[in-house]
Amino acid sequence: PFVLVAAGFPSGQTPLETKLAEIKLAVEYGAREIDIVISRSLVLTGQWEGLYEELRQCRKACGEAHMKTILATGELGSLANVYKASMIAMMAGSDFIKTSTGKEVENATFPVGIVMMRAIKEYYWQTGNKVGFKPAGGIRTAKEAITWLMLVKEELGVEWLTPELFRLGASSLLGDIEQQIFYHVTGSYPLQHELAMA
Repeated sequence: PFVLVAAGFPSGQTPLETKLAEIKLAVEYGAREIDIVISRSLVLTGQWEGLYEELRQCRKACGEAHMKTILATGELGSLANVYKASMIAMMAGSDFIKTSTGKEVENATFPVGIVMMRAIKEYYWQTGNKVGFKPAGGIRTAKEAITWLMLVKEELGVEWLTPELFRLGASSLLGDIEQQIFYHVTGSYPLQHELAMA
């Protein structure tokens, strides 16, 4: 599906009216998925109702398009804030919650991922609604990707291991996967000029 980033990417600090206009325009252009970024200042100042209301309006602006909410977890100050922001994003109607834009100093980490997945599990137990999870930023190796897959399986179960409920934001991962396949087939790692993506 056509995915578009809106709502003040990557800072999330544009006025709500601008965010909503970006989302509506993206949907008009045919986007089926919208990535939005939360206002970190609302989290850091404990304005939880304000965060919920902003996300609820973004969800409404998305219409039939799926909404992936980027929490920018490395800038939320604590794991408790990550948990609360995750729950509020889901309560406001997010189809996915995502760790990072990939532009922060700290992106997807395993502790943050576990906190977000436990929030997803709690939300599912309370509502019966399955929300997707996307760790993004800093995932560079096949081994890291496998660790994320194992964490999702252990925390959420195999039913989450589908593209509808789990994705990796790992644009730099492809090169490592290509190298690992080359090594598996030939027994040695490739030289830089031997791979198309290198």
